[in-house]
Amino acid sequence: MLDAAFMCRWMSVTAAAVDREAARLTDLDSAIGDADHGANLRRGFTTVTEVLTKETPDTPGAVLALAGRQLISTVGGASGPLYGTLLRRAGKALGDATEVDRERLAEALGAGVAAVAQLGGAAAGDKTMLDALLPAVEALGASFAAAAEAADAGALATVPLRARKGRASYLGERSVGHQDPGATSAALLMGALAEAAA
Repeated sequence: MLDAAFMCRWMSVTAAAVDREAARLTDLDSAIGDADHGANLRRGFTTVTEVLTKETPDTPGAVLALAGRQLISTVGGASGPLYGTLLRRAGKALGDATEVDRERLAEALGAGVAAVAQLGGAAAGDKTMLDALLPAVEALGASFAAAAEAADAGALATVPLRARKGRASYLGERSVGHQDPGATSAALLMGALAEAAA
């Protein structure tokens, strides 16, 4: 069973992964975006871990909701609202339960991903974070490791796609051949979930 401490650990492992990969995320973003994805996410998840160190909510849902609020208030560009919406909606879906199982978390993240799709108007194949999140949430029903693998594969599969949403869509055909930074950071989030559960 997954409790509030587990969710805090997930956020902490995510922050470490984003910090480690920030330069790579920025490199990916410089090719088809505005070269700030790594720095923005690093600032956001660093703030999340700082806040969770000072104030630890009692339930898994409350941890994710708090993390989402912090990302919205500290991360610039589209990343803050999108990741913030993902975690806030997932937290809301978990409700007041003090412990949840993997299947319940998968359902909650599914609600979060649906909210992200609605907010950004994107779908699978549009070369966005959804290309990593959708297969990951589906695979989470099987295992944490399967979710991480599906997210990595989804991120890699964005390379040949033409971007249809977000900043990269302005480039048209020139967006082809580049891995989407949002899908890459989403894969880091799901990889951190698997690591936290290991």
